[in-house]
Amino acid sequence: MQKIEIKITKVREEIASFYEPKVWHFLTLNGVALDEETLEVQWIFSRYEALDDVVIYFSKISYDTLIPSIVELIPSAIISQRELVDMFGVPVEGTEKGLYLDEDSMQKPLAGCKL
Repeated sequence: MQKIEIKITKVREEIASFYEPKVWHFLTLNGVALDEETLEVQWIFSRYEALDDVVIYFSKISYDTLIPSIVELIPSAIISQRELVDMFGVPVEGTEKGLYLDEDSMQKPLAGCKL
């Protein structure tokens, strides 16, 4: 596994230069609450035909930082982006909330939850 820290402002640029659809499978966009103010956002990929070859791009951000969308590069990322908005309450460019949580559900249940 390779874990690469990137600036949140360079997400699209870094992923665009790395991602080859016939080589890499986009697994998910993940959030890890580091504390009540900081979230680690992870874009996780695995190599086809070598599932133990995993690359994780990550950025540490505050909960009010706008996360760039990668949907133009990887259309299936919309599901993970919407989950991140629902579960952590962070803004993701062009992404609506409401995929997993109903209006009467507890909102952003994972925000600030350290594991």
